[in-house]
Amino acid sequence: MRASDQHLTAQGPAGHRPSGRHLAAGRCFIIPPYILRRLARQDAPELIAAARAAKEALSHVRSVQSARTAPQPVAPPSLRDVRPGLPSRSIYDAGGSETLPGKLVRKEGDPETGDLPSDEAYDGLGHTHRLYADVFGRDSIDGRGLPLDASVHFGKLYDNAFWDGRQMVFGDGDGQVFQRFTRSLSVIGHELTHGVTQFSAGIAYRNQAGAINESLSDVFGALVEQFVKKQSVGQASWLIGEGLFTAQVQGVALRSMKAPGTAYDDDVLGKDPQPDSMDSYVRTSADNGGVHINSGIPNRAFYLVAEALGGHAWEAPGRIWYDTLIGGSLPATVTFSVFARATAASAVELFGSGSAEHDAVRKAWETVKVKI
Repeated sequence: MRASDQHLTAQGPAGHRPSGRHLAAGRCFIIPPYILRRLARQDAPELIAAARAAKEALSHVRSVQSARTAPQPVAPPSLRDVRPGLPSRSIYDAGGSETLPGKLVRKEGDPETGDLPSDEAYDGLGHTHRLYADVFGRDSIDGRGLPLDASVHFGKLYDNAFWDGRQMVFGDGDGQVFQRFTRSLSVIGHELTHGVTQFSAGIAYRNQAGAINESLSDVFGALVEQFVKKQSVGQASWLIGEGLFTAQVQGVALRSMKAPGTAYDDDVLGKDPQPDSMDSYVRTSADNGGVHINSGIPNRAFYLVAEALGGHAWEAPGRIWYDTLIGGSLPATVTFSVFARATAASAVELFGSGSAEHDAVRKAWETVKVKI
């Protein structure tokens, strides 16, 4: 697979699984529909299996996309004072079916199963829990000690991973374009953060609000990976989904927070369409108004704050973004400008007006052309 033109135009346990509107509203997928659409259209003999897998994954996304725009329930402010406990993880094997959760294969404290996706999922849930507990004092995803469940081996060659409102679900990938989805810790942290947002801010999943929702997941997904590896801002890759692509793909990850629009450039998947500022904001009705595309703008803003401050991004920058998320000031239809002002206010509250942190936040949003 080699480079070609950009896809979008820039313009200025059954029984365990929640059902109905709650399930649809909470389900968030890591692979953007525009990537799946490109792959589904392929008819080359060597890509037939991957195209079929993409079509099935895309139909799965479409089945819940419209209902997913509903805001999520908001956790009460008292959760700030909850003392985090230990994780409670359960890993299930769906066995190639689409019935959740599947067969229990590992619970909290059990030894490794020997099945790599099961053990990667177990570790990834634990790493994400540890970031939120140790750094932000949060007791699991909902702030109340929610048990962390995940199902692996979902579907046949399933090209996605998602948070369904209560648990994580991982496909094995098609083997031609995508590898198993438990490979990437940033993906696990990203999807679990959709749960944190679900229980904290009730941000809608459309247009700029949806892009902020996606960006928050990218931010904390990256922070989970950096926290585990003890990486400084300069050492981190700032890539989301690094390692998901097979060697056949001309690309390094799904997204780059440091340089949006550069993660891949491939003749089958197209070119990474993410803008890095409002100058190239993408106006589209697809992907719920471009939620996976325009998230590049707030992603880069966070990276710029971290770059300016140095050290570990989960410290001052992460604290500012986390306090903004749980602070109760974000409307369901929050815009980039409203979110930017909220991060600036959090920086002032935490570090003071005129502090290096406040100045870094202000300058970052100015650089990506978002008005505060």
